[in-house]
Amino acid sequence: MQSVLVTRPPVLSLPARQRALFAVLCFVWGTTWLGMKVGIAVVPPGVFSGTRWTVAGLTLLLWRWARGQRLMIPMRLTGRLIIVAILMVSLNQVIQLYGLRYITAGLACVLSSALTPIALLGFAVAWGQERFAWRQLIALAIGIVGVFVLFGPAALAGRLDLWEVLGAAGVIIGTMCYSAGSVMARPLMNSLAPAQMAAMTNLIGGVLLLVSSIVFEPGAAAALIHPWGWRAAIAWLYLLVPGSLLSTVIYFLLVRDWGASRTGTYAFVSPVVAVIIGTSLFDEKLDLGDVIGMALMLAAAAIVLRRPTAP
Repeated sequence: MQSVLVTRPPVLSLPARQRALFAVLCFVWGTTWLGMKVGIAVVPPGVFSGTRWTVAGLTLLLWRWARGQRLMIPMRLTGRLIIVAILMVSLNQVIQLYGLRYITAGLACVLSSALTPIALLGFAVAWGQERFAWRQLIALAIGIVGVFVLFGPAALAGRLDLWEVLGAAGVIIGTMCYSAGSVMARPLMNSLAPAQMAAMTNLIGGVLLLVSSIVFEPGAAAALIHPWGWRAAIAWLYLLVPGSLLSTVIYFLLVRDWGASRTGTYAFVSPVVAVIIGTSLFDEKLDLGDVIGMALMLAAAAIVLRRPTAP
């Protein structure tokens, strides 16, 4: 009788799995700006975002309950968790989405992509989670130059009026809130699993945002009972499933294992993904400046990703 050799498919090493998850994160978040822009064109931003994050949090909690995993949060962590949820979801989302109403998605992408890695590194160093290194600063400088080479000319074309300036300020403030919350979240994951962290952050932040929207946002109550239209509904579903349920878990996992600043280099890769999709599917044109900008952004991400994982 001949023996049959059974071979198993190769198992990815931990660093390889982390890079694969990072690639998924970059792809998904490279496509979400358009979904947000489509949704808030017809739905009040607080309702559009609050319902999404609330449903995402409840879904993750139900998934953990069905698997027999822990749901309760230790009381000593509750205060910090609520602050993280408010910063990353409630404040970040409503401020950014209202800002996005008055500026182009391109300008919002420029501001967020350039500021996110800097803010994450700054908060991480200031709060003692990471050490400053010149290599990081050089990589950030290269990436920021790439952002402005790729998006700057088109995004900044024309004169910015007062509402556009306020919209840009909203995106900046929202990005700062998200970055601060991300760095504050890392110590919590010494006790909480990334999926548990994502579930509670999404639920707490989403409920606070939704309740505040119903109380203070014009048209919010009506938007909860009236149809949104198929475009906004599809955008909401896309932002819910890969944009929230999948990507937030990946993000927290990488923040726990890599640190906030290293994970934050997604902001240099995601815009490149968006441009490639636009070129491939919508016949958008690329010129030499676009190619140079994308190359600089990818080079910056590669420099940071090659450094040792933050302690």
